[in-house]
Amino acid sequence: MSGDGIPLRVDLPDSAATEALGARLTPPLRPGDLILLEGPLGAGKTTLVRGLVAALGGDPGEVCSPTFVLLESYAVLAGPIHRLHHADLYRLRGRDAAPLDEVGLGEVLEDPEGITAVEWPESWAWLGGLAQRVLRVRLEHRCDSRYARVEWIDS
Repeated sequence: MSGDGIPLRVDLPDSAATEALGARLTPPLRPGDLILLEGPLGAGKTTLVRGLVAALGGDPGEVCSPTFVLLESYAVLAGPIHRLHHADLYRLRGRDAAPLDEVGLGEVLEDPEGITAVEWPESWAWLGGLAQRVLRVRLEHRCDSRYARVEWIDS
């Protein structure tokens, strides 16, 4: 377990377990936190966001992959957190230009009442330096098993 009580590795046998992991990650979250969601297509990144939104008091039915719009924001009602911003940088992979202005990440990362989850952050390692607290969730699937590696990283 990490210092915030978050497990370092979690087996994810199905979508319900992935959503449940999202819920388990919410207690230590606070406004300004950045969640980096890494993993291949179909690994469950958006499903995990659905679990985060549900646990934070939002409508999980509103959550869909923002692959084409790049950024969605969901209203949540968990103490000081009132919004979860969800970015998907998949279509911007391999580009040299910083996605902050194009996607609107700069603005949402400064939201004093929001947290931000970013799918496909691998091409922009510097994203982790934009927040005081960064949670990295690496979703993997090998053969018949799916799991997540979770860690707070220094920014």
